[in-house]
Amino acid sequence: MNNPKFEIFKAKNGEFYFRFKAGNGKIIIISEGYVGKPSCVNGIDSVKRNAPNDNRYERTDKTDDYRFNLKAENGQVIARSSEGYTTKVNRENAIDVVKKEAPNAPTEDQTV
Repeated sequence: MNNPKFEIFKAKNGEFYFRFKAGNGKIIIISEGYVGKPSCVNGIDSVKRNAPNDNRYERTDKTDDYRFNLKAENGQVIARSSEGYTTKVNRENAIDVVKKEAPNAPTEDQTV
C-alpha cells in the first residue's frame, strides 16, 4: 500500500498535468493541461481546498459510465475522474477517497 499523493508530470505536448493517486496506487483524478508548472501547482492547491466540499463535485450519469468533475469556487473544472465507473456506488467511493485523502496529500514533482 502506498501513500496518497499528487504527481506533476509533463506530457509530450509540453504541458504540465497533475494526477491524484489514492493509497492503493490507483489514479482517481487528472487535471487539464497547464502551460506552466506554477499554474499546475495552483491547480493542486485548489483541489486540496475544494475536495472536502461535496457541492463542488459535478456528477454525470450515463449507463455503465459514471464520472465526476471537481470544480472550484468559481465553477471552473479543476480535475476530472480518471475513468468512468460502472456503478454510482463506485463513483461515490472514489469521490470519498478524494475528499478524505487529497487535502493533506504531498506532491511529487516528476518533471525534475
